Amino acid sequence: MLDKILEIIFPNVCGMCGRINKNNLCPQCKIKLKEITKANIIKVKNKNFTYLAYLFKYDGIIREKILKYKFKDSAYLYKTFSEIIIKNKKMCGFIKKYDIIIPVPIHKKRYKERGYNQSELLAKEIAKILEIPMEKHVLIKALNNTPQSKLSKQERKNNAIGVYKTINNQKIINKKVILVDDIYTTGSTANECSKMLKQAGANEIAVLTIAKD
Repeated sequence: MLDKILEIIFPNVCGMCGRINKNNLCPQCKIKLKEITKANIIKVKNKNFTYLAYLFKYDGIIREKILKYKFKDSAYLYKTFSEIIIKNKKMCGFIKKYDIIIPVPIHKKRYKERGYNQSELLAKEIAKILEIPMEKHVLIKALNNTPQSKLSKQERKNNAIGVYKTINNQKIINKKVILVDDIYTTGSTANECSKMLKQAGANEIAVLTIAKD
C-alpha cells in the first residue's frame, strides 16, 4: 500500500528525458542511447588493474547526467545507469567473471554533505541483480583530499596518492575484484585504489565505469 502511495507522489521517471515512465528508460531514450552505447573492455598496461570497462564517452547527454548524478542530489539516476550496464550482454558477461564488487569510496565528510556515494549505489544495484557480493567495508577513503573534478588532469595524477586504505583484507584475498566508479579520466583514482587492493591480497582487478573521458 505504501509503495503505491509513493508511486503516486513520486512517479518513476526516465533518467534521461525526465518524462514519467514505469521503467528507468523510456522507449525513445533507449533507442537514442543504443546509438552511442558500446561495451568497451580494454586490457591495460602499466596499471595496478588489468582491465578497464566502460559504455560511453564522457560527453553530451551522458556527461550532463553523470554530473547531475554526482552533484545535484539526483541519487535516483543509479537505477538508470545500472540498468544500462546490466542490459548490455557483453558487459554483463564480463562482470560475472569476477568474485566481488567494490565501489570507489568517498570520505565520510563528503558522504555527509552529499548524502550518498554514487559509485556505491551503482555497485550495489549491479551486485544485487547479478548476484555477486559487494563489499563497501574493504576499501575506504582515509583522507578528504581535493575532489578530482576540481583539478586539472596534471594535478589529478598525484592527488589520489596515499588517500585510500583497506580493512577486512581477508574478504578479498585471492579474489577477482571489480572496482566500480562513475567516470574514468586520468585513471589516478582507479590505479591508487587498485594498488591498495592488490597489496591487500586481491588476485586480479578490473575497473568498471559508466563513461571514459
